[in-house]
Amino acid sequence: MRLIKGILIQLGGILLLLLVWGMLIEPRLLDIEQEAAAIPHLPRNWEGRQIALLADWQVGMWLANTGTMRAATERVVRLRPAAVLLAGDFIYRAGPNATGEIQRVVEILRPLTAAGIPIYAVLGNHDYGLNQRSDPLDRRMAAQVASALEGIGIRVLTNRVATLADPAGGPPLYVAGIGSTWAGDADPVRAVASVPAGAPRIVFMHNPHAFPRLPAGAAPLAIAGHTHGGQIRLPGRPHWSWISMVRDEHVVADGWISAAYGQPGNRLYVNRGLGFSTVPIRINCRPELTVFTLRRRG
Repeated sequence: MRLIKGILIQLGGILLLLLVWGMLIEPRLLDIEQEAAAIPHLPRNWEGRQIALLADWQVGMWLANTGTMRAATERVVRLRPAAVLLAGDFIYRAGPNATGEIQRVVEILRPLTAAGIPIYAVLGNHDYGLNQRSDPLDRRMAAQVASALEGIGIRVLTNRVATLADPAGGPPLYVAGIGSTWAGDADPVRAVASVPAGAPRIVFMHNPHAFPRLPAGAAPLAIAGHTHGGQIRLPGRPHWSWISMVRDEHVVADGWISAAYGQPGNRLYVNRGLGFSTVPIRINCRPELTVFTLRRRG
Protein backbone atom coordinates (compact mmCIF):
# COMPACT_ATOMS: atom_id res chain seq x y z
CA MET A 1 0.00 0.00 0.00
CA ARG A 2 2.83 2.38 0.87
CA LEU A 3 4.49 1.55 -2.44
CA ILE A 4 1.35 2.37 -4.39
CA LYS A 5 0.87 5.58 -2.43
CA GLY A 6 4.47 6.57 -3.09
CA ILE A 7 4.10 5.91 -6.81
CA LEU A 8 0.90 7.97 -6.96
CA ILE A 9 2.59 10.86 -5.14
CA GLN A 10 5.52 10.75 -7.57
CA LEU A 11 3.19 10.63 -10.57
CA GLY A 12 1.20 13.54 -9.16
CA GLY A 13 4.41 15.51 -8.70
CA ILE A 14 5.50 14.82 -12.27
CA LEU A 15 2.08 15.84 -13.59
CA LEU A 16 2.21 19.08 -11.56
CA LEU A 17 5.67 19.88 -12.92
CA LEU A 18 4.47 19.23 -16.48
CA LEU A 19 1.49 21.53 -15.99
CA VAL A 20 3.65 24.31 -14.54
CA TRP A 21 6.16 23.90 -17.37
CA GLY A 22 3.53 23.64 -20.10
CA MET A 23 1.34 26.53 -18.93
CA LEU A 24 3.78 29.01 -17.39
CA ILE A 25 7.27 28.39 -18.80
CA GLU A 26 7.46 26.84 -22.27
CA PRO A 27 4.84 29.18 -23.82
CA ARG A 28 7.21 32.06 -22.93
CA LEU A 29 10.18 30.46 -24.73
CA LEU A 30 10.06 31.80 -28.28
CA ASP A 31 11.70 29.55 -30.85
CA ILE A 32 13.17 31.35 -33.86
CA GLU A 33 13.37 28.93 -36.77
CA GLN A 34 15.81 29.95 -39.52
CA GLU A 35 14.88 28.27 -42.81
CA ALA A 36 16.35 28.50 -46.31
CA ALA A 37 13.66 28.69 -48.99
CA ALA A 38 14.45 28.13 -52.67
CA ILE A 39 12.20 29.98 -55.12
CA PRO A 40 12.51 29.33 -58.86
CA HIS A 41 13.27 32.40 -60.99
CA LEU A 42 14.08 34.47 -57.91
CA PRO A 43 15.70 37.73 -59.09
CA ARG A 44 19.31 38.19 -58.05
CA ASN A 45 18.45 41.19 -55.88
CA TRP A 46 16.19 39.02 -53.71
CA GLU A 47 18.89 36.46 -52.94
CA GLY A 48 19.50 36.34 -49.18
CA ARG A 49 16.60 38.59 -48.20
CA GLN A 50 14.35 37.43 -45.38
CA ILE A 51 10.61 36.94 -44.92
CA ALA A 52 9.22 36.57 -41.38
CA LEU A 53 6.18 34.46 -40.51
CA LEU A 54 3.94 34.69 -37.43
CA ALA A 55 0.66 32.87 -36.83
CA ASP A 56 -2.09 31.93 -34.36
CA TRP A 57 -2.31 34.64 -31.71
CA GLN A 58 -5.70 33.56 -30.33
CA VAL A 59 -6.04 36.80 -28.35
CA GLY A 60 -9.05 36.52 -26.05
CA MET A 61 -8.40 33.06 -24.66
CA TRP A 62 -8.64 33.00 -20.87
CA LEU A 63 -4.88 32.48 -20.52
CA ALA A 64 -3.36 34.33 -23.46
CA ASN A 65 0.32 34.37 -24.40
CA THR A 66 0.58 38.09 -25.10
CA GLY A 67 4.06 38.46 -23.60
CA THR A 68 5.50 36.09 -26.19
CA MET A 69 3.50 37.82 -28.93
CA ARG A 70 5.06 41.16 -28.03
CA ALA A 71 8.52 39.58 -27.84
CA ALA A 72 8.02 38.08 -31.30
CA THR A 73 6.99 41.40 -32.87
CA GLU A 74 9.93 43.17 -31.20
CA ARG A 75 12.30 40.55 -32.57
CA VAL A 76 10.89 40.98 -36.08
CA VAL A 77 11.39 44.75 -35.87
CA ARG A 78 15.05 44.17 -34.98
CA LEU A 79 15.47 41.70 -37.85
CA ARG A 80 14.09 44.16 -40.44
CA PRO A 81 12.93 41.50 -42.94
CA ALA A 82 11.80 42.36 -46.45
CA ALA A 83 8.22 41.51 -45.43
CA VAL A 84 6.15 39.90 -42.67
CA LEU A 85 3.40 37.34 -43.27
CA LEU A 86 0.68 36.88 -40.63
CA ALA A 87 -1.11 33.55 -41.05
CA GLY A 88 -4.40 34.18 -39.25
CA ASP A 89 -6.29 33.38 -36.03
CA PHE A 90 -5.75 36.81 -34.51
CA ILE A 91 -8.54 36.37 -31.96
CA TYR A 92 -9.85 33.29 -30.16
CA ARG A 93 -13.60 33.35 -29.57
CA ALA A 94 -14.59 36.64 -28.08
CA GLY A 95 -18.38 36.30 -28.14
CA PRO A 96 -20.75 38.83 -29.71
CA ASN A 97 -18.44 41.83 -29.16
CA ALA A 98 -14.82 41.35 -30.17
CA THR A 99 -13.84 45.03 -30.00
CA GLY A 100 -11.57 44.65 -26.98
CA GLU A 101 -9.75 41.62 -28.36
CA ILE A 102 -9.29 43.23 -31.78
CA GLN A 103 -7.86 46.35 -30.16
CA ARG A 104 -5.34 44.23 -28.26
CA VAL A 105 -4.29 42.60 -31.54
CA VAL A 106 -3.78 46.05 -33.07
CA GLU A 107 -1.65 47.15 -30.11
CA ILE A 108 0.53 44.04 -30.39
CA LEU A 109 1.04 44.44 -34.15
CA ARG A 110 1.40 48.22 -34.33
CA PRO A 111 5.22 48.18 -33.79
CA LEU A 112 5.56 46.19 -37.02
CA THR A 113 3.68 48.72 -39.12
CA ALA A 114 5.39 51.62 -37.33
CA ALA A 115 8.72 50.16 -38.45
CA GLY A 116 7.66 50.51 -42.09
CA ILE A 117 7.92 46.80 -42.87
CA PRO A 118 5.49 45.54 -45.56
CA ILE A 119 2.99 43.24 -43.84
CA TYR A 120 0.43 40.86 -45.35
CA ALA A 121 -2.22 38.81 -43.55
CA VAL A 122 -4.82 36.13 -44.09
CA LEU A 123 -7.69 35.34 -41.73
CA GLY A 124 -8.12 32.06 -39.85
CA ASN A 125 -11.15 30.12 -38.62
CA HIS A 126 -11.15 31.78 -35.19
CA ASP A 127 -11.41 35.20 -36.84
CA TYR A 128 -14.80 34.00 -38.13
CA GLY A 129 -15.86 32.74 -34.69
CA LEU A 130 -15.17 29.11 -35.63
CA ASN A 131 -13.62 27.31 -32.70
CA GLN A 132 -15.23 24.16 -34.13
CA ARG A 133 -16.46 23.67 -37.68
CA SER A 134 -20.01 23.37 -36.34
CA ASP A 135 -19.94 26.84 -34.73
CA PRO A 136 -21.98 29.65 -36.34
CA LEU A 137 -20.02 31.55 -38.99
CA ASP A 138 -19.52 35.20 -38.01
CA ARG A 139 -18.55 37.17 -41.10
CA ARG A 140 -19.22 40.45 -39.33
CA MET A 141 -16.49 39.71 -36.79
CA ALA A 142 -14.10 38.66 -39.56
CA ALA A 143 -14.78 41.95 -41.34
CA GLN A 144 -13.99 43.82 -38.12
CA VAL A 145 -10.68 41.99 -37.78
CA ALA A 146 -9.77 42.68 -41.41
CA SER A 147 -10.76 46.34 -41.15
CA ALA A 148 -8.67 46.82 -38.00
CA LEU A 149 -5.62 45.25 -39.66
CA GLU A 150 -6.04 47.32 -42.82
CA GLY A 151 -6.45 50.38 -40.61
CA ILE A 152 -2.86 50.11 -39.39
CA GLY A 153 -1.41 49.34 -42.80
CA ILE A 154 -1.59 45.52 -42.94
CA ARG A 155 -2.88 44.19 -46.27
CA VAL A 156 -5.38 41.36 -45.83
CA LEU A 157 -5.29 38.99 -48.80
CA THR A 158 -8.30 36.75 -49.40
CA ASN A 159 -7.56 34.84 -52.60
CA ARG A 160 -5.62 37.86 -53.84
CA VAL A 161 -2.08 38.72 -54.86
CA ALA A 162 0.12 41.58 -53.71
CA THR A 163 3.27 42.83 -55.41
CA LEU A 164 6.23 43.20 -53.08
CA ALA A 165 8.47 45.79 -54.70
CA ASP A 166 12.24 45.47 -54.74
CA PRO A 167 13.69 48.49 -52.86
CA ALA A 168 16.61 48.42 -55.30
CA GLY A 169 14.27 48.84 -58.26
CA GLY A 170 14.55 45.30 -59.61
CA PRO A 171 11.79 42.79 -60.42
CA PRO A 172 9.18 42.26 -57.68
CA LEU A 173 8.23 39.25 -55.58
CA TYR A 174 4.57 38.23 -55.57
CA VAL A 175 2.68 37.31 -52.38
CA ALA A 176 -0.57 35.34 -52.72
CA GLY A 177 -2.94 34.87 -49.78
CA ILE A 178 -5.60 32.14 -49.59
CA GLY A 179 -8.91 32.62 -47.77
CA SER A 180 -10.13 30.69 -44.74
CA THR A 181 -10.83 27.00 -45.34
CA TRP A 182 -13.35 26.56 -42.52
CA ALA A 183 -15.23 29.70 -43.58
CA GLY A 184 -15.57 28.29 -47.09
CA ASP A 185 -13.51 31.12 -48.57
CA ALA A 186 -10.40 29.21 -49.66
CA ASP A 187 -9.89 29.36 -53.43
CA PRO A 188 -6.24 28.41 -54.04
CA VAL A 189 -6.56 28.46 -57.84
CA ARG A 190 -7.99 31.98 -57.83
CA ALA A 191 -5.39 33.10 -55.28
CA VAL A 192 -2.49 32.45 -57.65
CA ALA A 193 -4.27 33.10 -60.96
CA SER A 194 -3.01 36.67 -61.36
CA VAL A 195 0.64 35.86 -60.65
CA PRO A 196 2.52 36.21 -63.97
CA ALA A 197 3.66 32.88 -65.40
CA GLY A 198 7.09 31.93 -64.09
CA ALA A 199 7.22 34.88 -61.68
CA PRO A 200 8.70 34.30 -58.19
CA ARG A 201 6.04 34.00 -55.54
CA ILE A 202 5.22 33.06 -51.96
CA VAL A 203 1.80 31.58 -51.20
CA PHE A 204 0.42 31.65 -47.67
CA MET A 205 -2.73 30.50 -45.95
CA HIS A 206 -4.04 29.80 -42.47
CA ASN A 207 -5.12 26.18 -42.83
CA PRO A 208 -2.62 23.83 -44.51
CA HIS A 209 -5.48 21.71 -45.86
CA ALA A 210 -5.91 24.31 -48.63
CA PHE A 211 -2.43 23.45 -49.93
CA PRO A 212 -3.25 20.27 -51.96
CA ARG A 213 -5.69 22.29 -54.09
CA LEU A 214 -2.91 24.50 -55.47
CA PRO A 215 -1.98 23.69 -59.08
CA ALA A 216 1.29 21.87 -59.67
CA GLY A 217 4.27 24.21 -59.59
CA ALA A 218 2.16 27.16 -58.42
CA ALA A 219 3.61 27.29 -54.90
CA PRO A 220 7.31 26.39 -54.64
CA LEU A 221 7.13 28.09 -51.24
CA ALA A 222 3.82 27.81 -49.39
CA ILE A 223 3.32 28.73 -45.74
CA ALA A 224 0.57 27.96 -43.22
CA GLY A 225 -0.30 27.90 -39.51
CA HIS A 226 -3.45 26.57 -37.76
CA THR A 227 -2.09 23.35 -36.21
CA HIS A 228 -0.02 24.83 -33.35
CA GLY A 229 2.20 21.80 -33.91
CA GLY A 230 -0.31 19.90 -31.78
CA GLN A 231 0.83 21.90 -28.66
CA ILE A 232 1.81 18.66 -26.89
CA ARG A 233 4.44 16.40 -28.45
CA LEU A 234 6.53 13.44 -27.38
CA PRO A 235 10.29 13.90 -26.92
CA GLY A 236 12.22 12.59 -29.90
CA ARG A 237 9.17 12.93 -32.18
CA PRO A 238 9.48 16.55 -33.32
CA HIS A 239 6.78 16.42 -35.99
CA TRP A 240 4.38 13.90 -34.42
CA SER A 241 1.05 15.26 -33.25
CA TRP A 242 -1.62 13.68 -31.08
CA ILE A 243 -4.08 15.06 -33.65
CA SER A 244 -3.23 12.08 -35.85
CA MET A 245 -4.86 9.82 -33.23
CA VAL A 246 -8.23 11.59 -33.20
CA ARG A 247 -8.75 12.93 -36.73
CA ASP A 248 -9.44 10.95 -39.85
CA GLU A 249 -7.53 13.28 -42.17
CA HIS A 250 -3.98 13.94 -43.32
CA VAL A 251 -2.19 15.60 -40.40
CA VAL A 252 0.44 18.22 -41.19
CA ALA A 253 1.69 19.21 -37.77
CA ASP A 254 4.61 21.59 -38.35
CA GLY A 255 7.86 22.24 -40.20
CA TRP A 256 8.53 21.21 -43.79
CA ILE A 257 5.79 18.81 -44.88
CA SER A 258 6.43 15.68 -46.95
CA ALA A 259 6.62 16.24 -50.71
CA ALA A 260 3.93 13.57 -51.04
CA TYR A 261 1.41 16.08 -49.67
CA GLY A 262 0.17 18.37 -52.43
CA GLN A 263 0.93 18.67 -56.13
CA PRO A 264 4.37 18.25 -57.75
CA GLY A 265 6.60 21.31 -57.57
CA ASN A 266 4.88 22.71 -54.47
CA ARG A 267 6.42 22.81 -50.99
CA LEU A 268 4.71 23.58 -47.67
CA TYR A 269 5.99 24.83 -44.32
CA VAL A 270 3.69 24.89 -41.26
CA ASN A 271 4.39 27.27 -38.35
CA ARG A 272 3.60 26.23 -34.73
CA GLY A 273 2.02 29.59 -33.86
CA LEU A 274 2.26 31.80 -30.79
CA GLY A 275 -0.93 31.22 -28.82
CA PHE A 276 -3.12 28.35 -27.67
CA SER A 277 -6.23 26.52 -28.75
CA THR A 278 -8.61 24.56 -26.47
CA VAL A 279 -6.13 24.33 -23.57
CA PRO A 280 -3.43 26.91 -22.68
CA ILE A 281 -0.49 24.53 -22.64
CA ARG A 282 2.60 23.73 -24.73
CA ILE A 283 4.88 20.78 -24.03
CA ASN A 284 7.84 20.10 -26.33
CA CYS A 285 6.19 22.50 -28.79
CA ARG A 286 7.51 26.02 -28.27
CA PRO A 287 5.85 29.04 -29.92
CA GLU A 288 7.52 29.92 -33.19
CA LEU A 289 8.75 32.82 -35.26
CA THR A 290 9.91 31.57 -38.66
CA VAL A 291 12.47 33.50 -40.70
CA PHE A 292 12.86 32.38 -44.31
CA THR A 293 16.04 33.32 -46.16
CA LEU A 294 15.28 33.40 -49.87
CA ARG A 295 17.56 31.47 -52.22
CA ARG A 296 17.68 31.22 -56.00
CA ARG A 297 18.35 27.47 -55.78
CA GLY A 298 18.13 24.80 -53.07
